[in-house]
Amino acid sequence: MPEVLGRRALNRATLERQLLLDRAELSALEAVRHLYGMQAQAPNPPYVGLWARLAGFTHHDLARLINERQVVRLALMRSTIHLVTADDCLALRPLLGPMLARGLRGGMHGKGLAGVDLDELAVAGRKLVEERPLTFRELGVLLQEQWPDSPAAALVAGVRNTLALVQVPPRGIWGVGGQATHTTAEAWLGRPQDERPSAEEAIRRYLGAYGPATVMDVQQWSGMTRLGEIVRGMGLRTFATEDGTELFDLPEAPRPGPETPAPVRYLSEFDNMLLSFATRTRTRITEEEYRARVFTVNGIIKATVLVDGFVRGMWRVTGKRGEAALEVELFAPVSAGERSELEVEGARLLDFVAPEASSRDIRFREA
Repeated sequence: MPEVLGRRALNRATLERQLLLDRAELSALEAVRHLYGMQAQAPNPPYVGLWARLAGFTHHDLARLINERQVVRLALMRSTIHLVTADDCLALRPLLGPMLARGLRGGMHGKGLAGVDLDELAVAGRKLVEERPLTFRELGVLLQEQWPDSPAAALVAGVRNTLALVQVPPRGIWGVGGQATHTTAEAWLGRPQDERPSAEEAIRRYLGAYGPATVMDVQQWSGMTRLGEIVRGMGLRTFATEDGTELFDLPEAPRPGPETPAPVRYLSEFDNMLLSFATRTRTRITEEEYRARVFTVNGIIKATVLVDGFVRGMWRVTGKRGEAALEVELFAPVSAGERSELEVEGARLLDFVAPEASSRDIRFREA
C-alpha cells in the first residue's frame, strides 16, 4: 500500500518546493527556472512572487534578465502568459503547441477563422512581427489587409496560438507602462525551438516545483491531456491522499513533516501556487470556501495571504503619491503572534512595492 500523505504533508511539501518555507539563496534566474513558469498576464506579479521567495531580491534582478533576454513572457501553460527562462521557452512552447491549437479551433475565435489557412496565417504573422515588434492591434490591422473578411481579433489569436510570440521590453519592466509588443521567440532569442520536446522532462520539472501531484494536477497545470500513461511509465514514487487518490513524485524530492513551521507570506496576484492543482488536491493550499473570493468571475486571481501555509486572506496596496496603505482582508481570525508576523512581513512588502512612499500604513479587516 502506498504511503498516505495528509493535507498538511502535501502543503509543506509544496511550500518547500515553491521556496516558501524559507527565502532561498538563489539568483532570480535560478528561481525562475526552478519554479518552471510564473503566471504573468500583468507585468508586476512575478516581481512580488520572487520577492516572497528569495533572499535579497530586487526589482533590478528581474528587469535585467528581461532586458538581457534570459527570461521571456509568452503564452504557455493553459494558454496564459507565463514568465520562463529562454531555454524553457524554447522547450515548452513546441510541447504545448497541440494544446494551443486545440484551444484556437474550439475557442471563441474558431468561427472567425473559418476558411483561413492557419499555416499561411502563421507565415504572414511571422513576417510582420519579425520586421518589427507589434502590438496586437497593429498586427490585426496588418493581417486584415490579407484576410479582410476575418475579424482582426481572430486573426491575431490565430498567430498567437500558432507562433511563439514573446512580449518584448519595456513590457514587463517594473514601473514602466505601455502596451505589449510582440515578436517571435526565435527572432528574440536567436535560436530555434526544441525539435523534440519531452513531456517526461516537463512532468519531472512540474513535480520538482509543485509535487507530489496527481495526473489531473499535471494536466490542470499544463493544459495538456491524456498524460496518465506517460506519468505511470516514468518510474515515479507513488503516494495516496487521504481519500485514496493516487499521487506521484520524484523519489529524491523533499517532503518536510506536516508540522514543519511555515512563515506568513504575501503571494502575488495570479500566483501559480493557486492555479496548478486540480479540484481534489488544491485544498493543500486553500479551503474551497475561500476559492470564490480569490478567483473572480472576470479571471483575476487576487493576491493572497498565507498563514500557517494556507490561504487565510487577501491583500492589496492602495494610496496616492507619497502614501501607501497595505489593506489585508482576513478570512478567519489569526493569533496575536500571527498578526505580528503579518505586520512585519507587510512592512517589508510595502518597502518593496512602494519604495518611494514617505507615508505607509497597514490596515487589517477580519471576517
